[in-house]
Amino acid sequence: MIHSATYNNRFGRKAFFITLLVVCTVVLSIGCLMFGSVDIPAGDVWKSLIGGDVSREAWRTIVLHTRVPMVITAFVAGCALAVAGLLLQTCFDNPLAGPSILGVSTGASLGVAVVMLACAGMVAGVGQYVGALVGALAGAAVVLCVLLLFARVVHSSTMLLIVGILVGYFASSAISLLNFFATQEGVHSFIIWGLGTFSGVSLDRAALFAAVTLPVVALSMLLVKPLNALLLGARYAESLGVDIKGVRVRLLMASGALTAFVTAFCGPIGFLGLIVPHIARIMLRTSNHSVLMPVTALTGGATALLCALVSVLPAGVGVIPVNAITPVIGVPIVVYVIVCRKRLMYFN
Repeated sequence: MIHSATYNNRFGRKAFFITLLVVCTVVLSIGCLMFGSVDIPAGDVWKSLIGGDVSREAWRTIVLHTRVPMVITAFVAGCALAVAGLLLQTCFDNPLAGPSILGVSTGASLGVAVVMLACAGMVAGVGQYVGALVGALAGAAVVLCVLLLFARVVHSSTMLLIVGILVGYFASSAISLLNFFATQEGVHSFIIWGLGTFSGVSLDRAALFAAVTLPVVALSMLLVKPLNALLLGARYAESLGVDIKGVRVRLLMASGALTAFVTAFCGPIGFLGLIVPHIARIMLRTSNHSVLMPVTALTGGATALLCALVSVLPAGVGVIPVNAITPVIGVPIVVYVIVCRKRLMYFN
């Protein structure tokens, strides 16, 4: 009876928060479509979406080619970073592990820095965007390959985490050197890109972003059983027949790919991958990944949409960089996790 009551309670919490998150996602998506740096009447926003006549054709262009892609990009990026953060925190049994901690995000930034700073004279316009995209994916892939090579010889998750931090420092050093020798215009462009944004992706690129990212998120859901086994400890998981080294490689590949895609399309987005899994755990009061994984993904999408909405609220001012907003949300949560970790009983 106690077990049944506990199960029903957890199932009820899961259903409640999934419903709440879906509602929040819809409301925040509508808010992002209705509000922006340009004031557009709600009726004209709706007519733009359904193909009706609008008062100004420019408003239709803003809604369909700026706000709709921003909603898609923010939701997908939030889901991807949240899932990547959850995978890494469980893999390393560390509540402060995040997508940027392994150096994958920094590696992607190094690839973009090479395109924007070292090859600025060779690419321009659309070519620079494509080059930045390719550079980000290539940089992240190189770092991921280095980590996978070390994963074959390093048996400690803690040591592998340290290797990722060192790789990130190395990539940051290379970026600093490129900035030092680059032109003022190149440095300015790279700094703007580094602030992160959900609004710099066109509709076609947003569709491509979703097409390459969401399948990886879906595949990550297949790792629920080994993730739950890791919660019991590496030795106990091995006694259950779990290939710890193989699972670790798959976790690195999935989280690295998700981080690379988001960085390539949106720039480096901080804190989302770190804080969202904790928000999901606090809501659900469980670390069971069969429940936690989908709720974490939805929470990440809703949180990213909230950041996108806040970033464009001041009418006529422009768009606030996402990385200027995420620390305001993230820092208090990280402090709360550090202070209350034992009481939260996160990895039980």
